[in-house]
Amino acid sequence: MTPATLTVSIVTYRPDLALLDRTLRTLAASLVAAREQGLMRAANVVLIDNTGTRASASAVITVARKVFRDVEVTMNYLHGHANIGYGAAHNLVMHGGNTNYHLVLNPDVELAVDALPSALKYLGEHAEIGVLAPAARREDGTREYICKRYPTVLDLALRGFAPRALRRLFRKRLDRYEMHDLVDRVALDETISPIPAMSGSFMFVRRKAIEATGGFDPGFFLYFEDFDWSVRLNRVTRSAYVPRVRIVHHGGGATGKGPRHVGYFLRSAARFFNKHGWKWL
Repeated sequence: MTPATLTVSIVTYRPDLALLDRTLRTLAASLVAAREQGLMRAANVVLIDNTGTRASASAVITVARKVFRDVEVTMNYLHGHANIGYGAAHNLVMHGGNTNYHLVLNPDVELAVDALPSALKYLGEHAEIGVLAPAARREDGTREYICKRYPTVLDLALRGFAPRALRRLFRKRLDRYEMHDLVDRVALDETISPIPAMSGSFMFVRRKAIEATGGFDPGFFLYFEDFDWSVRLNRVTRSAYVPRVRIVHHGGGATGKGPRHVGYFLRSAARFFNKHGWKWL
């Protein structure tokens, strides 16, 4: 297998610097492992700060330089453009990229040491797969279901806004939406394909798939940009859930973050369904 080249883009907005440090340290360790195993010959890590202040950009750069001081990677920083949205910020990097693979990564994700070696090896052996999603755990060790079936309005309403008692009544339905029936049964050396809707917290994508789709739709400021891209990726390539690629995800959804985030969520949901078709029940 020819050693590959990889770009990693991470978008920050008022980041938790301690958590960002953990993300970058686990990323660095996984990059080193991939290089040592002969799976990767060059890597470019780009941090895009959407906060729009010099203080925030300086803090992000300081953390990154400390982590990657002794790691053989190319580091780049984009800042000063204010908050242009999650997908648009990643596109700044993807649209000018020329590496074999691109990893869209959240600043609240920790990678297993073998995450990148496993991803590179899998895609190197499966040319038909253009994008993969990892197995995710929460900080407490419980499984997080970051792969979904195509959403319905009812699924989103129940999952995001219904009281706990009502969600319990629809538990089987919500479990199916989160693909429990497949994810809970797949063996470590097996995969699930296709994945209708993947999480943007970790998307490992071939360059050819990016070129075929154009990356994220910048019309999604926040939320659903990953679901939209998943739908478009699945039209031009195959997607797969690869449990050997493991992460810990510390993030959460729109609910609990205040009315502004709920507004972003609702507007993006409407845009998603208008583009790809409304499914109510």
